[in-house]
Amino acid sequence: MKVLGIIGGLGPMATAHFLALITKMSNAAKDQDHIEILLHSRPQIPDRSAFIAGKSDLSPEMDLVNIGKKLAQDGAEILAIPCFTAHYFMEAIRKAAGIPVIDAIDETVSYLKELGIKSAGILATDGTIQKQLYQDKLNKAGIDALIPAAKEQKQVADLIYGIKSGHSVNVDNFAEISQLLFNEGAEIILLGCSELSTLKRGPSFPVGYLDVLYVLARRAVLECGELRTQYHDLVTKSETMETNLIRSSP
Repeated sequence: MKVLGIIGGLGPMATAHFLALITKMSNAAKDQDHIEILLHSRPQIPDRSAFIAGKSDLSPEMDLVNIGKKLAQDGAEILAIPCFTAHYFMEAIRKAAGIPVIDAIDETVSYLKELGIKSAGILATDGTIQKQLYQDKLNKAGIDALIPAAKEQKQVADLIYGIKSGHSVNVDNFAEISQLLFNEGAEIILLGCSELSTLKRGPSFPVGYLDVLYVLARRAVLECGELRTQYHDLVTKSETMETNLIRSSP
């Protein structure tokens, strides 16, 4: 099995959720069957979205690059970053580390193409939306990318940072923004920020969403270990928090 390196802490709750997903998805009968993971959780890395959106002069790039390089030196053979805004710095991290880095956005686009999706709504940070990290790749694949209007995008950002802060969040806003995107023609909505994945810890979650953190965790297991049989083909069928609209990759 390959050793997985994780650049984490962006934020800490999303990283903890990511680790739980990897553990649950791994086909392991005992401790020794699980993937070896090297985790560097550094919440002090400057805000990725604020820098990318031009709201901060503090760049996170060198922190991300140095952690990726250190993980590779310590034995990581492939890297995962459970922060999709940080994918903006993917090439710099990959070049410095000298090992593969799983691209969750590329993986997501591949899944959507497999499903035959023609239009997708995106819920993500301001930086991710402004730099079109999802939009460019979706459009290149022939998939229309729908994003919230300015007012609704502010509500998405407030929701994300509310989750980061540990405060209660307005899930009604989440549902309303999602419905607007569905009304505009989205066949599916991407949970395009890892914090949004933590909303699925509630008692129920509606169908019609693709959890990008799930996509990343699943690919990490496929690369580094063995996937449990039930995760080879998992399509949303009910309103439970454990379902994800996703199919197996080739």
